[in-house]
Amino acid sequence: MKVLVGLSGGVDSAVAAYLLKEQGYDVTCCFMRNWDSFANNDIAGNPTILDDTCPQEQDYQDALAVANHLGLPLQRVDYIKEYWDNVFQTFLDEYAKGRTPNPDILCNKYIKFDAFFKRAMDLGFDMVATGHYASTSVEDGFTYMTRAKDQNKDQTYFLCQVDKSAIAKTMFPLGNLDKPEVRKIAAQLNLESVATKKDSTGICFIGERNFRQFLSNYLPSKDGDIVDIDTGKVIARHVGVLYYTIGQRKGLNIDHEAGPWFVVGKDVEKNILFVCHNDHREWLMSDSCIVKGVNWLVKDLKEIPEDCTCKFRYRQKDQDVHLEILDESTVRLTYPQKIASVTCGQEAVLYDGYKCIGGGVIEEVFIGQEDLNQKILSTYQEKLHGN
Repeated sequence: MKVLVGLSGGVDSAVAAYLLKEQGYDVTCCFMRNWDSFANNDIAGNPTILDDTCPQEQDYQDALAVANHLGLPLQRVDYIKEYWDNVFQTFLDEYAKGRTPNPDILCNKYIKFDAFFKRAMDLGFDMVATGHYASTSVEDGFTYMTRAKDQNKDQTYFLCQVDKSAIAKTMFPLGNLDKPEVRKIAAQLNLESVATKKDSTGICFIGERNFRQFLSNYLPSKDGDIVDIDTGKVIARHVGVLYYTIGQRKGLNIDHEAGPWFVVGKDVEKNILFVCHNDHREWLMSDSCIVKGVNWLVKDLKEIPEDCTCKFRYRQKDQDVHLEILDESTVRLTYPQKIASVTCGQEAVLYDGYKCIGGGVIEEVFIGQEDLNQKILSTYQEKLHGN
């Protein structure tokens, strides 16, 4: 069986390639380059812009060293335009609306398991493989995506928007390993370029950035008022309402008022950031939400349970939810326990036990029957009028 492995220059994909070769597969590796800092005006907030070798090129050199060490062929492909058009532009559009998108989920959907996957199929490969911590399970001829053994590293959350047809032709060799085991294997193989390499963080395929400065390359900053929602009073100034996320505590620079303070809402049109004091964190709490664009990873919608669990953020503990299907790609989730910082634009990922059954984008968040952000805006108007 011919397998095309996405080799990133990190330890996880390196060990995945090795394991597949040891299992007897005909393995070819492929390095994806999806970002060009100079072409994409990635200047402000980029700590490596003046380095002799850019991080993407260093990753390629590390991937090449791994492929040569394992005796495997390595292809290289650029998806810079596809990444900009389908991932980064969507990322910017969502931020411009005051929402908080997840670029890792977009990247998996449009690049790794669309452009890369289609290329692999066109070239005659039987399967693709990645270094994601996830697993699959076949039941009655259908391939389900399931959680990885290492629950601390499980990445099914980021794979929830991958088409089920691609899941059926994807191998996750690390599904039954934990991270220390993976690093141990790399060390035993003398994969010096990746064995102790730091895990990639930051924005998918872009890397570590000073986030506010990075966004300023594309969404110019405009300072404005920070308002205490409980009093309606201006207590500080923000550097750009688009740069903050719901639930954010750090970086608010409210140093003359006793804290801590949390971001609870935004008025993008009026450029106002709303915060609450730690004593009034009920402003962050919701008990239901609408999720749209759900990508179902099940054989039949009839098997979706009314009661399941959900992650509203990566590594969040599973939350019990009641699921009501409104149409084929829209659901209403209600939760018996109030949950903090369920945020529009982020992903709600659904699980039935060990199976990931789908995920979609949070569109509206409610407390009782009231839209939470609308409640914040109307409360501010009442305070403003009262004052």
